[in-house]
Amino acid sequence: MKKRKLLFRILIALLFCALAVYSITVYTSRRARKNFPVRGVDVSSYQGYIDWEELEEREISFAFIKATEGSSYRDRCFEDNINNIQGTDIAVGAYHFMSFESDGKAQAENFITAVSPEKINLPPVIDLELYGDYNEKPPSAERVGKILDDMINALYDTYGEMPIIYTNRRAYSLYVSGKYEKCDIWICDVIKKPALPDGRNWTFWQYTHTGKLPGYDGEEEHIDLNVFCGSEKEFKEYVKSGHY
Repeated sequence: MKKRKLLFRILIALLFCALAVYSITVYTSRRARKNFPVRGVDVSSYQGYIDWEELEEREISFAFIKATEGSSYRDRCFEDNINNIQGTDIAVGAYHFMSFESDGKAQAENFITAVSPEKINLPPVIDLELYGDYNEKPPSAERVGKILDDMINALYDTYGEMPIIYTNRRAYSLYVSGKYEKCDIWICDVIKKPALPDGRNWTFWQYTHTGKLPGYDGEEEHIDLNVFCGSEKEFKEYVKSGHY
């Protein structure tokens, strides 16, 4: 009997935790949509075929498309995505998932080979986050800094614009805080409006991993949703300020 009561209490506690997380996520999503009018998505092969015209009708203003990862991987849907989005007015950028095992120059070359400057009108993106065993044992700041520095320099030389750094609060504190002032920050925070620990402003905010929109048919039913920190007019100026 005692075991049943204990199990019941545990289940109730888990239910309340789940409801609390859900409530916070819903509140954050509503607040983001209300306060930041310029909305966007980021996608990869997990979303499968994407009807970009459908997303444009849903008032999606920008998209970041996964292009590459590490020194050799290329997202299998990137070419279709980058070509199909060209027929819309959605501003488009491409992102690279940074590996801690590969040389920064080799990773930059992988991205540069895949992404034509003529196909994007937002700066290239370096996705910097901990993954796998690195969540328990993060690599040193020196190691990550060398990879990141080499990538930033190579991408700037090719695209004529400093890349955006996508990251979350933990990786930002470990590797970005107080550095890379010329790179815009795209921050992930699904709990609340982000405030960077060094007081820096962010440019893009990924506020949920559980968005749902019509217009894609991949194995992943959810889509990441983002906002731009500014008005529609400011976003148009941001896009026009690029060197593409």
